[in-house]
Amino acid sequence: MALRMLGKDPNSPNGNSPTVYLDEETDRYLVQGFKVVDEERLAQLNLPAHETVVDIPRYMAKFFLAIDTDPATAIPDPEEKKGAGPNV
Repeated sequence: MALRMLGKDPNSPNGNSPTVYLDEETDRYLVQGFKVVDEERLAQLNLPAHETVVDIPRYMAKFFLAIDTDPATAIPDPEEKKGAGPNV
């Protein structure tokens, strides 16, 4: 399994979590975050017993699109238009 780290939450203490990864072999994301244990929040989901939910800050969604390198399908990064580097 070739995991590629796409980004970490810059506001996380000690830089340990949350983190977004891409499994390059399966083309699927792995998300490390804070496990949701609040029963009220979980009751709003149709969550199978073999799955779990993690909580990550909304601003980390940018990491999910940061890896598309095909110009025909890539979604432009507004930060790159401003001259900023990649968000990794």
